[in-house]
Amino acid sequence: MKVTIRGEKTKITEAMSDYANEKLAKLDKYMDNSSDVNATVLVKLRNHQDKVEVTIPLKTFILRAEESQDDFYAAIDVVVEKLERQIRKNKTRLQSQMLKDKRDFVLDTLVEEEEEGKDVIVKRKKVEVKPMSEEEAILQMELLGHQFYLFKDAETNQPTVIYKRKDGDYGIIEAE
Repeated sequence: MKVTIRGEKTKITEAMSDYANEKLAKLDKYMDNSSDVNATVLVKLRNHQDKVEVTIPLKTFILRAEESQDDFYAAIDVVVEKLERQIRKNKTRLQSQMLKDKRDFVLDTLVEEEEEGKDVIVKRKKVEVKPMSEEEAILQMELLGHQFYLFKDAETNQPTVIYKRKDGDYGIIEAE
């Protein structure tokens, strides 16, 4: 796996780069043709903590995890554990997806674990999607006390989701 590491408001040392490469190399065993995979590591300094974001785009989906810790090395350890957990937890979904698409992972290397709890849809809800501006959608979301809100963009007439980010700002997901 090729690892690109960059820092925002922090300098990346050779030791940090080597450690990130060593830890992310653990994921190579899960990937078919890992030499073609590019991982991006972004290190940010926020409130005296190192925030590490790892993004690994694959052919059919994207693996992504982030963690904030007082120490870069602890953060990278937790991020790699999260990525491994994502792969293990979604093993059956990945297998069925790979039957349809070209393989990204070698699932034979996954150790069978106890079921971590199957994802079950426990509620289904239909909502009326009304045309509104982004500001109106933020207001509706805040009034409802939700972390996200589905609405129809008044300008594009497309379904759009607005969500509250961990840093307190807002994000938009638009349909194509």
